[in-house]
Amino acid sequence: MISIIIPAHNEEDYIGLTLNALNRQNYPNFETIVVANGCTDRTSAYALNNCSRLVVLSNKGLGISRNLGAKLAQGDILLFLDADTLLEPGALETIANKFTPDYAAGTLKGKPDNERFSHKTIYCVKNLIHRTGIHKGSAGAILCWREHFVATRGFDEGLQVRENSELIKRLRKFGKYRYIGDTAAITSMRRYEHGGTRRIMMLWFKIWMQSLFTDLHHKNYETIR
Repeated sequence: MISIIIPAHNEEDYIGLTLNALNRQNYPNFETIVVANGCTDRTSAYALNNCSRLVVLSNKGLGISRNLGAKLAQGDILLFLDADTLLEPGALETIANKFTPDYAAGTLKGKPDNERFSHKTIYCVKNLIHRTGIHKGSAGAILCWREHFVATRGFDEGLQVRENSELIKRLRKFGKYRYIGDTAAITSMRRYEHGGTRRIMMLWFKIWMQSLFTDLHHKNYETIR
């Protein structure tokens, strides 16, 4: 069984599309847990009848939301999915077949939600880095086994940047990292469109460099909605 955990903060423009893509999957054995956190819009209303379980938190918190969703999950495999990310048809079946017990953490091939050349180039590079193992990161989706997630105590709730990579690093003591390129997670490029591709790429590089030498617990991403 696959448990899909979706933290959602003011995602009324995306959550319906994300859940519809999941409900059209041909793999029957899954549940979807949406954790609406700090929302002031209609995220909860759009999610209510389209997921297995809806949890509403009054305060915004990515790590807290993901950890709570995992605590409620019943599945063997946990899939942490961004609220603005669509799974391609057949993705859950591919995950069930490809994410075997040899692996402890993984991600899917990433794709932008538009055909802009710069955005496609970004994901081409990002996928190459993940596929070759140069950086064992994520692209809108993180895979792990529930027992391993519990053993690592889950996400560091004090981290707002590079929290995915930090979790994957801890999970890897249980097994290998798996990049699944047979299916894709299609992610909104709204952050790049809002901030400009060059500026966001420079921000990612800056944060990566800072992660090598400093504590990132004081860093935050700007919320883009």
